[in-house]
Amino acid sequence: MTTPTEPIAIATKVAGTFDDVVTRTRAALAEQGFGILTEIDMQATLKAKLDEDMEKYLILGACNPPLAHRAVSVDRQIGLLLPCNVVVREDTTTENSFFVEAMNPALMVQVSGEPGLKSVAADAAVKLRAAVDSLI
Repeated sequence: MTTPTEPIAIATKVAGTFDDVVTRTRAALAEQGFGILTEIDMQATLKAKLDEDMEKYLILGACNPPLAHRAVSVDRQIGLLLPCNVVVREDTTTENSFFVEAMNPALMVQVSGEPGLKSVAADAAVKLRAAVDSLI
């Protein structure tokens, strides 16, 4: 396994309400062919399980089926890194401000060491970047 040299996220900062930013993020991902397979409300989970408070923090498990199929066709173990996680989290320093961060797909190439994943990761990065950039 290699040490990641790529940035961990494709990210932006977005103004609005939490619900609005989540709705806009879902729509932007859908425009790029991603569906949401999983959703984890970290704020609610940590409160319920540990009685810990934290800012609004939602993890969306986004999947683009054609890209996922290409990836698992190259390396069946790559499913361990799928779906692409997209986080919408509150900026605790600025009211009505949120970070939207998508996992950088280039990391799956670095982690796996599988050169056949480079084109899949590049295509996924273009689509995730387009989704994130459309939120600005």
